[in-house]
Amino acid sequence: MTLLITETANHVTTLTLNRAETMNPLGASGDGDAFAAACDAINADMAVRCVILTGAGRAFSAGGDIKAMKERSGSFGGTPPAISDGYRNNIHKLLRALYGLRVPLIAAVNGPAIGLGCDLACLGDIRIASDKAKFGVTFLKLGIIPGDGGTWILPRIIGEARAAELFYTGDVIDAATALDWGLVSRVVAHDALIDQAQALAAKVAAMPPHALRQAKNLMRQGRHTSYDTALEMAANAQALMHVTADHMEGIDALLEKRAPKFTGE
Repeated sequence: MTLLITETANHVTTLTLNRAETMNPLGASGDGDAFAAACDAINADMAVRCVILTGAGRAFSAGGDIKAMKERSGSFGGTPPAISDGYRNNIHKLLRALYGLRVPLIAAVNGPAIGLGCDLACLGDIRIASDKAKFGVTFLKLGIIPGDGGTWILPRIIGEARAAELFYTGDVIDAATALDWGLVSRVVAHDALIDQAQALAAKVAAMPPHALRQAKNLMRQGRHTSYDTALEMAANAQALMHVTADHMEGIDALLEKRAPKFTGE
């Protein structure tokens, strides 16, 4: 079965995890390659301006494949060095692929996002949740550590103390708590989730594509740089934007009191 269903329309690509019967587990051989291929194609296509990531069925993703862990197979089998390579070359490959998307990523969390599934959701630039969504990083309950980069990204989203509470207790929080903690920006009725995600993506996709990618890059780099460096990067990127046709279109649209039509030129 294909891991990802990919659909593109109106400058928006929707990626749907497609293992609904087993709550969209990840870690099978080839999962990293599937994500890498999809994200490479998106990055290469200037017509794509936004991505939605969601899950088929009742879960966003229940995380790593527990059956494979029990059987010590796939990415979870072999010697410790082999397992390390399984993470690096497969699980981490899919995470790096999503993190490396140059366009904004909206995680539309339709149900449980647990362990690796929660880490996946956290890679969204914007996260919106169904009222049926749940979030947890329950690695310690399985006798393992958070092995998917969650210890790096989750504290940046909800703060050290709350991230530590989730990691050290294995508690699972509901959508309302996730909203209160800043893990998601909005909670919507379950049946309205995809419509809401698409409406939000349409707003994003209406922006000029080069400026959109530059803005995401500046936000990303801002996590690690000094303020002076951020200003220097902004000056250089801004100079490029000022000579685009889209910049002139934005100005003309504002003066003419109409909606702009950005073309990527």
